[in-house]
Amino acid sequence: MANYNNSVCSDYFNGKLYDQMTDDLHLAGMAQRTIHGYLRAVRQLADYSKCSPDKVTEEQLRQWLLHLKIEKQFAYGSLRVAFSGTKFFFTRTCRRDWRTLSETKLQNIQSLPEVITPGQVQQIIDACTTIRMATFFWTVYSLGLRIDEGLNLHVGDIDGQRMMVHIHRGKGAKDRYVPLPSSTLVWLREYWITHRNPTFLFPADGRNHRQGATATTPMSMTAAQGAIKKITKQLKFGKKVSTHTLRHSYATHLLEAGASLKAIQKYLGHTSLQTTMIYLHLTETAEADTQKLINQLFVRKPLPRRFSDK
Repeated sequence: MANYNNSVCSDYFNGKLYDQMTDDLHLAGMAQRTIHGYLRAVRQLADYSKCSPDKVTEEQLRQWLLHLKIEKQFAYGSLRVAFSGTKFFFTRTCRRDWRTLSETKLQNIQSLPEVITPGQVQQIIDACTTIRMATFFWTVYSLGLRIDEGLNLHVGDIDGQRMMVHIHRGKGAKDRYVPLPSSTLVWLREYWITHRNPTFLFPADGRNHRQGATATTPMSMTAAQGAIKKITKQLKFGKKVSTHTLRHSYATHLLEAGASLKAIQKYLGHTSLQTTMIYLHLTETAEADTQKLINQLFVRKPLPRRFSDK
């Protein structure tokens, strides 16, 4: 099994070594997005060092990581992917017993994700110029999906009888079911009629936009990311909005509507409730409700006169 994704190859990282790491990643059960990110990280290290990654020295690895952290000022998430990708390569594909791999620690700075209001979500949908993008963004938002989960939705994943959607190509290969809003079912049905692809709900439609019916791959991630970036720039929200912002907004809006954290954790596919609890910081509703509850709970009669001035 080779050549899964040659889009991250380079002159220094290709051929047998590239294919070997790709196979190792698949055998380790990594998601496609993780595979792409890890391969890209090793390619970047090879390009920085100007040699094949199996020829890279420990000092070159150290300098590259410092370059990303200090000079390029990579955000924690990007730096973590870069380090994890190269660590996988040097511990699984091309083994090296280096202290840099075992001793490097990355500081996790927890920043709150951006969210938008329900009204702003509607603005994004209304600003779409194609039924494909409007349906995709509404589906991702109303189901709380990651972008790759939305792109890889299959026709058979939709259970219109039970009003549930089966997500089984998610992060960490964990299956889950999420509730299907009736409006989303209507949108998906109307959009599917425009292409009638037997497998994908959002198939790649080709350069002439007429190949959706026979496509064997889903719509590209670049197309979706580019569309929402263009739309939100036009709408001038004043914040960075991506398809993942729709997922964060889904969770926040559910919490504000009274859904339990446990239910939201289940629908998002979070392994830990701790991960879901970040949404408590994004809404004032829960705090306001708690204040109201406190006032109702701790009730006492007015101070008796016999206690006054004593």
